[in-house]
Amino acid sequence: MIVIYRQGHRAATREDIAHISPLPQLAGWNLWTACRAGPDAEEGHPDCVDFGTLALIGLIGILGPLLATPQRWHLPVVLGELVAGIAFGRTGFRELHPTNETFTFLADVGFALVMFVAGTHVPVRDPQLRPALRIGVLRAIAVGAVSVGGGVLVANVFNTGHAGLYAVLMASSSAALILPIVDSLGLGGPSVLALLPQIAIADAACIVALPLAIDPKHAGRAALGALAVLASAAVLFLALRETERRGWRHKVHDLSENRSFALELRIQLLILFALAFLAVKTHVSIMLAGFSFGLAMAAVGEPRRLAKQLFALTEGFLGPLFFVWLGASLDLRELGSHPSKIVLGVALGVGAALTHAALRVTKQPTALGMLACAQLGVPVAAATLGTQLHLLQPGEPAALILGALITIGVATAAGALASRAGLLKPAEAKT
Repeated sequence: MIVIYRQGHRAATREDIAHISPLPQLAGWNLWTACRAGPDAEEGHPDCVDFGTLALIGLIGILGPLLATPQRWHLPVVLGELVAGIAFGRTGFRELHPTNETFTFLADVGFALVMFVAGTHVPVRDPQLRPALRIGVLRAIAVGAVSVGGGVLVANVFNTGHAGLYAVLMASSSAALILPIVDSLGLGGPSVLALLPQIAIADAACIVALPLAIDPKHAGRAALGALAVLASAAVLFLALRETERRGWRHKVHDLSENRSFALELRIQLLILFALAFLAVKTHVSIMLAGFSFGLAMAAVGEPRRLAKQLFALTEGFLGPLFFVWLGASLDLRELGSHPSKIVLGVALGVGAALTHAALRVTKQPTALGMLACAQLGVPVAAATLGTQLHLLQPGEPAALILGALITIGVATAAGALASRAGLLKPAEAKT
């Protein structure tokens, strides 16, 4: 029997309850009592995560699929989840408390999985990309060079001292956002094939560069940490390729499927969490751990059954939880207190679009250049890291997200323009 009691006029603590029940040793019970026995329990506003909180997150997270349902809009699902988090977090009703350690940790797990899935979506094994690889690399380098000037200009105008960070943001391209737009519109042809390696290279390079740019005082430490994570991912790739070559993975797959063990999912999560642990210990974002492991899996070839399992785990729960947490952690009211940050967000979004559109000089169609400016993972990571490390000015995290939302709008419109321009796969082109 569970007994909750008061001593005098105060709520019972976990230590009090420990004398009358062994249940506090259980993680779920420990969380339950911490939620209701904390300092806010008397006021009826527990700063905690319980099943009610998870139900609320699940409910408002449905806004993502609702906004993404109209196919003509081509909106990413995460947009609705971010908006829902903003509405119920610091900016809106303040029903969600992003500072809660349990909520933050679950969001970190979701972030690692989101970046892992994004890495697996990079088509590194597609043989059609190889002829376009050279021009894709050169265009990615050109975008990086142009973004340096834009980053310096914006940092000087707004006097933030974050020129490196802004340059990385303007140069980044989100494969997780752009590839679904390309697929949904049926875009194809030589120009689109040349765009894909450009996006993949820019995405990977900016993810590696972000920790160095956002905290330049510890760039050496971040570089060593990034090297350790990337080297570990490379070793994992070799190990996974060897297991595939020897047929071990197929044996594990058959055993797991026949006995319903979900062994592949368990092993991949084990590796992902171990790599994330290494990233945390070496002072590198778990973003790099998730994305590099995803690239390794994409290079080997992700089993379809495992992809479905990871998709369900990520998109069904932990991914939406992360984006809701991120939205809840943003205080857009700061933009009202710091109007210059609104202008900063617009400058970052427009700057990213112009940076990519400049590749028109390389004979890349303008619509595809504008499509490549779509970004979300890198700005989200920058806002998350900057907030956690207290490296950004008030209102600046919200400005980074505002800039990212502008690029999503630009990319959505650019995709429609590319479709109207006839940049389609041969089977879908108009006759």
